[in-house]
Amino acid sequence: MDVLAADLIDASEVRRVVELIGKHGEIDLLIHAAGFATTALFAESNVDRQVQMVELHTVAAVRLSRAVVPEMIARGHGGVILVSSFGSFAGTPGNATYSATKAFLRVLAEALHTELSHSGVRVQALCPGFSYTEFHDSPEFAGFDRSFIPRAFWMSADEVATDSLRALERGQAVVVPGLKNRLLVAVSRNPLTVGVWRWAAERLRRRLQARHRISA
Repeated sequence: MDVLAADLIDASEVRRVVELIGKHGEIDLLIHAAGFATTALFAESNVDRQVQMVELHTVAAVRLSRAVVPEMIARGHGGVILVSSFGSFAGTPGNATYSATKAFLRVLAEALHTELSHSGVRVQALCPGFSYTEFHDSPEFAGFDRSFIPRAFWMSADEVATDSLRALERGQAVVVPGLKNRLLVAVSRNPLTVGVWRWAAERLRRRLQARHRISA
C-alpha cells in the first residue's frame, strides 16, 4: 500500500497525487473526503481562506476524479465517492462558501452518476450531517462544543461509512445517512417549510458564534 501525504489546497500537490495515480494504474475506489469549514459571515471572512476552500472542495475533486475515471471506464469497474454535506441542499448563514462548494460536489456526482450509468463505474455524493470526526477540531472551530448539537443528530464515522458503501453497491447517486438528517433535508427543500430551516440555521449560527466569541 502506498501512503502519500499531500496538501490538496496546493495545485502542485494535487498534480503530485495525480502523477502517483497514473503510476499506480488500477484504482478501485476514490473517496474525496478532504474538507474544512469556517464560522465567519462572508463579509467578515478571510477571502483567501474562502478561496482555499473552493480549491480543496471543488478543483481538487475535479482533478482527482478525472485522473481515475477513464481507467475505471476501461476496466468496466470502479467507484467514486465525493463527500458533500446535507448542508449542500440549502445555503445557511455563516456557511455560504461551504454550502456552495458542497452543492457543487453533489451536482457533479449526480451528473457523473448519469454519465457513467452503463460503464460499470459508480459515483456517489455522500451528504452526511454532524459526524464524530476531526472536522470540528480545526482552528476555525476553536471553542466549539459538540454537546451544543443534540446528540440525536450526531453519527459516528463508521455509521456514515457503512451507509455510504452499502448505497454505493446499490448504485445510489446521493446518500444522506441517518433518518433525522433526511428529514432535515426534506424540511430545507420544501417551499412550505424552508423558512423554518432558515430560522433554525440562523438561530444556531448566532448561538455558535456567540459561544465562539466567549471562548476566544
